[in-house]
Amino acid sequence: MVKFKRRCRDITAAAAAVVALTGFCASTVPAWAKNVAVTLTAKEVTLPIDNNGTTYAAWTYNGTIPGPVVRVTQGDTVDFTLVNDPNNKMSHSIDFHAARVDVLNEFAPIKPGETKKWSFKADYPGVFFYHCGSDPMIQHIARGMFGVIIVDPKDPNALPKADREYVLIQSELYSNPEDVKAMLADNWSHVMFNGGVFKYDPVHDPNATKTLQAKPGERVRIYYVNAGPNEFAAFHSIAGIWDAVYPSGNPANRLVGMQNYPVGPGDAAIFDLISPVEGANAIVTHSMRSALSGAIDVIMFSKDADPAAGHGDNILVR
Repeated sequence: MVKFKRRCRDITAAAAAVVALTGFCASTVPAWAKNVAVTLTAKEVTLPIDNNGTTYAAWTYNGTIPGPVVRVTQGDTVDFTLVNDPNNKMSHSIDFHAARVDVLNEFAPIKPGETKKWSFKADYPGVFFYHCGSDPMIQHIARGMFGVIIVDPKDPNALPKADREYVLIQSELYSNPEDVKAMLADNWSHVMFNGGVFKYDPVHDPNATKTLQAKPGERVRIYYVNAGPNEFAAFHSIAGIWDAVYPSGNPANRLVGMQNYPVGPGDAAIFDLISPVEGANAIVTHSMRSALSGAIDVIMFSKDADPAAGHGDNILVR
């Protein structure tokens, strides 16, 4: 009994030392974890989907394709609010691929004018898809109800430090947003990055006014999501090599020196790119039918790159 008591005192003293050194106690929430309030509003709007101003009857989060970038840290709790705008005609919902919840409860749709609140803990680091899951799901995704949630690892050294970051979400454009049968038959007209046809490609569309930017030698991190709803992607940097690829964005999944990496509909990955020279890379899906239908993005490597590009709100170029 004496030995047992002494051992208990030793364990208690050791535990107290750990708490004193690290600030962590197993019975409490880790000091780095926090609650993050996120509100998204489902809005049915008309948006341009190319550089010529062609408009599309879109369903969106917060009125944009894609929706806002949600960014938290591993271990954070997301306190989420979904608002269905009272001017909408359809019921809408949300499916966070970063959440582990009850699909029949948290992911259930709400009618126009309704609000729904729920929470989830971001347990795994990575880049995750979010989208509307209301029936027919394929139509809600195809009309633009999607976005990305980035869950940064709790260990700040889990990934090499990026000099610039960009979000690219690939999706298919269906000419008639009401034609669900065409969507099921995969009869798309274009493939887009961030809701636009050749949005960042002045080579194939002289009306494109934007490209991604970086300086030679910088580590450019691309948070890539394939929204689909149908096409697989073969993500490739023309005139470049992926320094590292992290499937689902998890640091534990590191691949090195990749020329191409496949990403299925509803999946995502982190891609790191470093160019040793000035000039351009073209970031594409190596499915040529998709690339030449709009899924080409030019990234310019120049010593004169805009210092604001790839930072803050500029990680998703609108």
